This record gives sequence, C-alpha cells and structure tokens, in this order.
Amino acid sequence: MELLYEKETYEIIGACMEVHNELGKGFSEIVYKDALEYEFQLRNIPYEREKTFIIKYKDKKLPHSYDADFVVFNKIALEVKAIEQLIPGNVRQTLNYLAASKLKLGLLVNFGEDSLKHKRIIL
Repeated sequence: MELLYEKETYEIIGACMEVHNELGKGFSEIVYKDALEYEFQLRNIPYEREKTFIIKYKDKKLPHSYDADFVVFNKIALEVKAIEQLIPGNVRQTLNYLAASKLKLGLLVNFGEDSLKHKRIIL
C-alpha cells in the first residue's frame, strides 16, 4: 500500500530530524519553526508559514481563523509542537485543522522529546 504523499512526507520529516539533531529538545516552538523555515529554504522545499484558513459555519464566515504552522508542498499541513509528549488532543486539533483547510494530510511533529516524534494524520 502506498502512503499518501510519501516522498514529500519523507522530505519534511528529514528536515525536522535535522533541526532536532542540531538543536535538541528544550526550546520553544517558535525557535523550531524558525529553524525549520531555514531548513526548508536550504533544501528548496516549498512552504508557506502561518498560512491563514478561514473557518465557515453554515453560510457564515467566522470572525476567527486558523493559522497553520506550515503548509508544505501546498498540500501537507505541518503542526509543530515542543512539549513533553504528544497527547490525543494534539491529534484531534490537527484533524480539525485539516477539515478547516481542506487538506488531506497533516504531520504532527514534536521537538520536545529526546528523539523527534511525528504522526501522520489523514482526514
């Protein structure tokens, strides 16, 4: 069985692993996002940072929106965490982000553990 966006996912996780190898754990999310943005540039990986998605309820556009940490390759939502460990609420949040963005695949990445942890989340 072929994974959805397998090649792209491999490239994103490789960039995340490089950032984790260089910085280790213990920094805030924003530091990892800054480093990841630079790593994407070095690897010529197309991305948008803090991409805003409008949320609609029935026929109304809600006043608050959702900002994805990154949208990579114009089709994968990347959510960055720097916490002790991922919890089910992080997965549910990413699923909601996928629904709002209409993207099919999300990667939830945690830099806060001894080794990089990631989850593929498919809507």
